[in-house]
Amino acid sequence: MRTNTSTLVVSSLVAVALSAVTAATQAPAPAAPPRTSTLTPDPKAAAFAKPAADNMTLTAVEGIKVGHFTLSERPTGCTAILFKDGTTGSVDVRGGAPGTRETDLLNPVNNVQIVNAISLSGGSAFGLDAASGVMKWLDEHNIGYPVGAAGVVPIVPAAILFDLGFGGNAKIRPGADCGYRAAEAASEAPVVEGNVGAGTGATVGKSGGGRGAGGSGGPMKAGIGSAAIRMPNGLIVAAIVAVNAVGDIIDPWTGQVVAGVRGPDGKLADARKMLRGGAGREGRAGENTTIGLVATNAKLTKVQAQKMAQMAHDGYARAISPVHTPGDGDTIFSVATGTWDGTANYGQIGSLAAEAMADAIVRATSSNGLPAARDLGTIPSRIKQ
Repeated sequence: MRTNTSTLVVSSLVAVALSAVTAATQAPAPAAPPRTSTLTPDPKAAAFAKPAADNMTLTAVEGIKVGHFTLSERPTGCTAILFKDGTTGSVDVRGGAPGTRETDLLNPVNNVQIVNAISLSGGSAFGLDAASGVMKWLDEHNIGYPVGAAGVVPIVPAAILFDLGFGGNAKIRPGADCGYRAAEAASEAPVVEGNVGAGTGATVGKSGGGRGAGGSGGPMKAGIGSAAIRMPNGLIVAAIVAVNAVGDIIDPWTGQVVAGVRGPDGKLADARKMLRGGAGREGRAGENTTIGLVATNAKLTKVQAQKMAQMAHDGYARAISPVHTPGDGDTIFSVATGTWDGTANYGQIGSLAAEAMADAIVRATSSNGLPAARDLGTIPSRIKQ
């Protein structure tokens, strides 16, 4: 039997081609070239001072600045949180009605590893515009993700809470100009808490149905809270949160209600007892949502940062009842600035993040108005200022 020479040649060529294709598909993809910008960041804007040793708020983590802008026309506002270059970020969203921007980017499966700022705002979905103002401020200072000759694109994820029904004209809400001014005001000073920024229009205790409904004495005032935990080895884990929960705020150290649903007599009714007794109602979309951020000075990967955010939601569960309802937009961002040289145990960091978040939530109830916990004398003595 004779072999056709041309057939052998063709077969050999096909085999070689198939082998090349197989090798190409099995070989790892070449690393993308680093993106370099032709712009130099503004040295002053990009610099971060070392935090004061007695700072026990979010800015105790080196590489973070916080600024608020509060509208005077109606109780609402926004908060800008800025980070040093190279800060890793992620997020975990648990509420059933979130209002967010750029959270998909923070998924560990996606390419960009860093975050330049986070915007927290009142104003419902309208408040997402505040992030555009933060972006503008960063862009003007050449801070962002480098995109070669095109300069930089600031990475500014955002989350909002619903406060349109509180305190006046619902058409008054934070916009891009507010976000810009919050970024401009950002500093390493201890975070100002209470009725400021994103927490200005925040309330709690709405599962009773509101003032006069179902025998409820109405909601109570909450706001912005922040707390930090300093470990002896130099590790710091901290949190900031704007609390606009439908239910009660619980002191996890004692299990006592700090703020929340009030009865006809104006005293705390305890939403947990109401729930078990069949009273009250679930919060409706537009009344709820707690939004916050946890941070550490450790070095974390994006995957580890996301686990930190997930574990921090335990802080929500310890200090808010009910939480993560279908009407909530509960969201926690997480960042790691990497300014600490110690070895990071990210499980420990996540546990500390939950503790810091719970403390920050309780601190947020020290706002005034409506009334607030300070009026009822229910603020835990350990956090009284």
